[in-house]
Amino acid sequence: MAETVDEITINYEEDGVVLVKEIDRSVLSKGAWTTIIFRYRQWDRGKNDYSPDRYTIRRYQKVKGSYIPKSKFNISSAAQAERIIAALKGWL
Repeated sequence: MAETVDEITINYEEDGVVLVKEIDRSVLSKGAWTTIIFRYRQWDRGKNDYSPDRYTIRRYQKVKGSYIPKSKFNISSAAQAERIIAALKGWL
């Protein structure tokens, strides 16, 4: 469990293989509830290579000194990310 926002990661390793590799991140909000958007790549065992970049938005709640995951939204493709950006730009 992460005790600070900087310690939160989505990196995941199993049997010496990094299955989820965090590429970048942006902290959208900090506090008792923290929201982070991550850019990552996922290991594809069939191709023996990493996927193209993927994106996920995750919310964490600080409980008893540690951040615990509460919710996530995975952006399924670059095209979906572009549509989200366009919608937000239209509203702002």
